[in-house]
Amino acid sequence: MSDWINYNYLWLSIISATLMLSMIAIWFSAVIPGTDRWNRRFFQSYFIVFILCCLSSVTEIAFYHYHAPGIAIYIVMIAGSLLLSLPLPMLTVYLLHYCSESLLHSRLLKAVIALMVIYVMVLAGTLITGGLWYVTPDWQYYRGPLYPLLPLPLIAILILNFTGTLRRRKQLSHKVFLSFLVALVPVSFAMIVQLFVDAFLLVDISYVLSGLSMYSFVLADQIEQDLSRQRKIASQKTEIANQRADIMVLQMRPHFIYNTMMSIYYLCKQDPDLAQKVTLDFSTYLRKNFTAIASAEMIPFSSELEHTHAYLAVEQALYKNTLLVDYDTPHTFFRIPPLTLQPIVENAVKHGRDPYVGPLRISILTKKTDSGSEIIVEDNGRGFDPAGTAEPGIALENIRQRLEMMCGGSLTIRSREGAGTVVTVTIPDDAAPQVSKTPDAHTSL
Repeated sequence: MSDWINYNYLWLSIISATLMLSMIAIWFSAVIPGTDRWNRRFFQSYFIVFILCCLSSVTEIAFYHYHAPGIAIYIVMIAGSLLLSLPLPMLTVYLLHYCSESLLHSRLLKAVIALMVIYVMVLAGTLITGGLWYVTPDWQYYRGPLYPLLPLPLIAILILNFTGTLRRRKQLSHKVFLSFLVALVPVSFAMIVQLFVDAFLLVDISYVLSGLSMYSFVLADQIEQDLSRQRKIASQKTEIANQRADIMVLQMRPHFIYNTMMSIYYLCKQDPDLAQKVTLDFSTYLRKNFTAIASAEMIPFSSELEHTHAYLAVEQALYKNTLLVDYDTPHTFFRIPPLTLQPIVENAVKHGRDPYVGPLRISILTKKTDSGSEIIVEDNGRGFDPAGTAEPGIALENIRQRLEMMCGGSLTIRSREGAGTVVTVTIPDDAAPQVSKTPDAHTSL
């Protein structure tokens, strides 16, 4: 009697562990992202079967303990055995679904269903004959001489599933193939042991551990596929963004070079010595910065400021007292897309100058904010009416797009006709690592 009690305590402990693992698996399949709807429902159903098996086993133990009628014990044992067999055809269905095979026309599934019918018929025979198992009047369970016939249909299903998995190996991902092996091999071992000795506990725990392992493999495989798709999409987006940035850079760089060379051309007539100096400075600037400008990668703001200095120096040499520039740039320790500041300033020069009004004054301001860095370019030029006219030039729209794509930055324009324009560029702090500190620029030209 003591041995029987100890055995049942051991059985209840394993059933409790199995029940807890099954409930955890159902919870994980419901809340963790990464699996599609079909997989989620399949594994929820898969582990619900194990929960029902556990409840059946607890009921069986209770019936033994409280000396229930023999027929009640037989019915509970048959129900438990039937529930314990269900995961095997479920694995067959999962294999066919993963390989996109028709369930109605699958010979593998038809063979499995036929074996399940045989298994149910053998179980039903338990009620007629005691050749499979029987319970003595003092509620002791014994295996009959024909008991090895009972696990044979299930072992045959395991063999069919194993063979079907091997035949479809090329259609399965590496992780899914391993998941089927992990699901089939331990259960097959437990079933073979069950032919010779009672190993219900081993069968129960092997089913649940195999199911958990299979779910882990399938979940990892789906997450890996999702990440691969996301990386591919991100790579495509980055490639498209780089291509667009390259096009924009190429679109604006010839425009800047053309205007600069034309300015030098006119300066040659007015002051050849100054033209020679400006040409030398411009050539040195191109040699130092051409690679960085063409790369379409984030560059130090100090390099862009140097670019702007060079452009404005040429324009001021040409227009002398009609163009005034103020620099207030105490904050230069951040990075921006190339050709950001210079085209904004060039746009201000092109569209803001009015020789009949007076000198064009442009101010360039930088400051550090709580969330990043700001560049403000303000002019007292002609301005425009945003409600009645498009913003001047394609360069500003190009800059806005590249800021969004390359660093998540933004560009805003405030203008009023006859009252000048203010362009504000915002660069978030996490756009790129800060550059080494260089001397601040705070001058007036």
